[in-house]
Amino acid sequence: MKYIKTNWNIPYYNMALEEYLMQEMPKDDYVFFYIHSPSIIIGKHQNTIEEINQEYVNENNIFISRRLSGGGAVYHDEGNLNFSFVMKAENKDINNFKKFTQPIILALKELGIESELSGRNDLTIDGKKFSGNAQYARKGRLLHHGTLLFDSTMSNLSKSLNVKELKIKSKGVKSVKSRVTNIKPYLKEDYSIFDFKNYLINYISE
Repeated sequence: MKYIKTNWNIPYYNMALEEYLMQEMPKDDYVFFYIHSPSIIIGKHQNTIEEINQEYVNENNIFISRRLSGGGAVYHDEGNLNFSFVMKAENKDINNFKKFTQPIILALKELGIESELSGRNDLTIDGKKFSGNAQYARKGRLLHHGTLLFDSTMSNLSKSLNVKELKIKSKGVKSVKSRVTNIKPYLKEDYSIFDFKNYLINYISE
């Protein structure tokens, strides 16, 4: 697997890179990590207007970008580390979220953090979500990408997105803050997000 170094912090570039690797680089497998300026990444089939708090987004110059995969809208900022795997699509890998999240779980365990795959595509610590994952397959290629809340500003996350009434009812009255968590508070050492990024790159490369 080849590692691609990208320092782009605008989501359009990284979403375009995913698509380019899917369509134009059919022979090799790739992984890359990226950190975005405040952004909302919309799922392939979502209605943008329904998902975002338009007034807050406009006032705070938050980027809006659409990804190849389905699923819900997610908020990115400088405290959120994202990763993408692009590879040949094997039947055993499609919808196999465990394969792509297990390296994250094991890497965190090395740092003394117990995490687990919850449901189909979320990673949790103490029952709180810190990672969401999604996939997209097309013409023999597979994209698996995910988020890692490392030191994200939770208040901005909740202000940027519209939480549907049905979802609120199904989860009770819990706030976004009570249902999600950052990785950093669980670390025994004082890692920056760049330290954590480099640690994951080295761990996955071994």
